[in-house]
Parts: sequence; C-alpha cells; structure tokens
Amino acid sequence: MKLLLLSNSSLPGQAYFEWPKEIVSNFLSGISKAAFVPYAAVSFSYDEYEAAVQKPFSAMGIDIRSVHHADNPAEEIANAECILVGGGNTFHLVSKLYELNLIEAIRSRTNEGIPYVGWSAGSNVCCPTLFTTNDMPIVQPPSFQTLDLIDWQINPHYTEKTIDGHGGESRLDRLKEYIAINDTPVLCLPEGCALKVDEQGKELISPEPVKLLKSGGEIEMIAPGRI
Repeated sequence: MKLLLLSNSSLPGQAYFEWPKEIVSNFLSGISKAAFVPYAAVSFSYDEYEAAVQKPFSAMGIDIRSVHHADNPAEEIANAECILVGGGNTFHLVSKLYELNLIEAIRSRTNEGIPYVGWSAGSNVCCPTLFTTNDMPIVQPPSFQTLDLIDWQINPHYTEKTIDGHGGESRLDRLKEYIAINDTPVLCLPEGCALKVDEQGKELISPEPVKLLKSGGEIEMIAPGRI
C-alpha cells in the first residue's frame, strides 16, 4: 500500500494545503488525476469542497474529480489513479462510505497499490475504527469499523493544550480512556505532521517526536523518520 495520512490540511496564517504541498507532491509524483471523496463535508457543499481542493492540487499538476458527481461512486474509485479523502466530520464520512459501498472499493484499490492521501477524517478512516476521532457523532454509521488499512489508530490535530478554567478532560486523558480498554496503539499526530505507509513500512513526518499510546497505558515516543 501507499498511504499518506496527514493530521490536517492547513496551519494558521497559511493558505489551504500550504504546509503539506511538497510532501504530497513528492508522494504523488507521476500522478495526473485523482478521485476525491468529499463526504466529510457537512456545513458546506461537496462542490465547494472539490473547488477548494482542486486549487492546490492543480498547482501540483493533478486534476481532481469528486466522486459525488458519479452515478456510481464505487465505480469511480475502482477506476481511480489515486484516492484523496478530505477532512471534516468522521461520522458523516463513515456513514456515506457505507451507504455508497465505498469501504470495500477503497480497500480494494489501496491493496492494489494506488496512492491514498487523507487528512484529518480522511486519515481517521484508514484506521481499524473511528474510535479516536475528535468529532461529534452527528450521525450514526452502520458500524464504527473503518478501512483497517493500518494497524494503529490515529488521533489527528493532537494537542495537549487545555483551556484555563475549563473542567473537561484533556485530549491525552480521553485517549488514555481509549487505551485502557482497547489494544490497538494510538498515534498522537499533532498538526503539521503525517504518517506515510509504503512497501518499506511506516515513516513519521514530523518536526519532533510524537506519542504512541499502547495497551496498558505505556507511552512510547516515536522519532521522526522510519519506524
């Protein structure tokens, strides 16, 4: 498989898709067309999402077509040269993936080796489940099982910042709850970071080490580079 799983698409003060453009461009070298899965969008239209994504990818020489235009989105994926899955609400995305029979379609194509780029919710769905998303469950998917393309969970947009005077649990507290009753490790992926998966294994793209939470509460620090 060839997966590039980004924590996020944009950083404050930067244009949309500015920070990962070189990483994505190198990853998709030789690719001219990509099928875009827009279903994490909720408060804006799929057409708007496609237009936003098209702009930075056009600069990379890649033409985007959103699968929402197709009568049969699964067939669009079956013929795709590359798959992009955008961020937004993970529950809505997973619900649509099941509704449109895209779980098996995407899994099949990625197992055949075509590149997959996801960000935020698009990275979450490559995990075994959506359990470690940050999103509100605004819809109920048929299952919490997702694409299961990697053997870790990812928590995108990871931060340990807390709000003064706020009594709620921190992100780390919540993920410790997950790992207390689940065995799958969780990669805490801050913004501006990515996980690349290819025939050589996993590679962490990050300016500094990140946390990997393991069953039983162990925390391993993962250094940037090949894992």
